[in-house]
Amino acid sequence: MKQVKRSRLSAAQRTDVWRRWKAGESLHEIGRAYSKASSCIHCLLVPRGGIAPAARARSRLALSLAEREDISRGIAAGSSIREIAIGLDRAASTVSREITRHGGHSAYRAHEADSQAWKSALRPKRCLLARNRKLRKIVANRLVLNWSPEQISGWLETQYPDDEAMRVSHETIHRSLFIQARGVLKKELMEHLRSKRRMRRSRHATVRGKSRGQIVDALSIRERPAEVEDRAVPGHWEGDLLSGAKNSYIATLVERHSRFAVLVKVPSKNTEAVVAALSRRVRKLPATLRRSLTWDRGLEMAKHKAFTVATDVKVYFCDPQSPWQRGTNENTNRLLRQYFPRGTDLSPISQAQLDQISLRLNQRPRKTLGFQTPASRLQARVASTD
Repeated sequence: MKQVKRSRLSAAQRTDVWRRWKAGESLHEIGRAYSKASSCIHCLLVPRGGIAPAARARSRLALSLAEREDISRGIAAGSSIREIAIGLDRAASTVSREITRHGGHSAYRAHEADSQAWKSALRPKRCLLARNRKLRKIVANRLVLNWSPEQISGWLETQYPDDEAMRVSHETIHRSLFIQARGVLKKELMEHLRSKRRMRRSRHATVRGKSRGQIVDALSIRERPAEVEDRAVPGHWEGDLLSGAKNSYIATLVERHSRFAVLVKVPSKNTEAVVAALSRRVRKLPATLRRSLTWDRGLEMAKHKAFTVATDVKVYFCDPQSPWQRGTNENTNRLLRQYFPRGTDLSPISQAQLDQISLRLNQRPRKTLGFQTPASRLQARVASTD
C-alpha cells in the first residue's frame, strides 16, 4: 500500500498559525485555513501551552547574509582573510572563525552558513524560577494551596519588600506551568489553577466565544419544521464554507430533497461578505425553493438576521461540532474535493467557473436518488407543484 506523504507546515505558516491563535481563531478555523485536522494544529500549539514564542531578531553584531556572501565571493576570488575583513570592516579573526566554523575555504557556502548560524543562535535563557530554587519551592507550595499566580506574585511583594530576587510576576508563573519544556513547575500543579486548561487561549477568543456556539438569536435545528426532516418538500437547504489555501473560500448550498448544489463565490469569510453573496444568489431562486437554510455554528452567518430579511429564508443552526446534522452538505463538499483538492487556492476561480462545476455535479446520477440526477429530481418536483 502506497503511503501518503504528510506535508509539514513551513516556518512562515507556523508563524501565521500563532498569529491566528493569538487573534482568537479556533483550532478548527486554523485547520481549515491550511487543510489540516484541528489535531495537527493542537500538536503545534500544546507544547508551548498556547503561548506564542517570542519573535526572534538577529544581533546587530552578527554577520549578515550579505556579508557572508561577500566572504564567499572573496574566497572564490582567492582573496586573503585580511583582505576580506578589510572589505567588510570586520576583524580578521571574525572572518577566520566564520570560515572555519562553516566548512573551511573549500566548503564554505553563504546561505548554508547563515542558516546554521541562525539555528545555533537559539539558546533560550533560563527563566527566573529555574534559577532560584527557593523561590520556585515557595511558588509550588502556594499553588498546592490553590493560590492563583496573581495572588502569589502580590504576596511575595509584601513578604519580601527589599529582596527583588524573591519577586516573580504572575505571567512568569503562568508560562512556567503552560510551557512544560521549561522543566520548572510540574504539570500536576496546573490542577490547582481555577481554569483547568492545558493551553492558554487568546483574550480575543473570549469575545469570539460568546457568539460562537451562541450566535445572537440563533434558531436551533430542533426548531425546524417537520417537513425539513423527511425531505418531502423542496426548498430546504444546508450550507457551509468550503476552504482553500490562502484564506480562500466558496459557499456551498445543497437542497435536501434533490441534493441540488449551488456554489457561491465569496471574497472572504467575513459575515457581511458571506451574507451579502448568499443573499444575492438565493434571491434568484423561485419562491417555492426558498424555505429554510441550515448552517453550522461558524461566525460567517452571525448576520443571519440580515440574510432572512433579504431573502425571507429562516436560518437554523446545528449543535456545536455536529457536522452530521448537515450530512447532505458534508457529503457534497467531499464530492467537490474532486474539483477543488485540499490546498487549492480558490480565490482565482470565477463565479462562471463555479456555475460550470455545479452544473456538472447536478447532472451526475446519484445512488441515493436511485441514480437520478439532482437537476432532474428538482425539476420534476418543482413541475409537479406548479
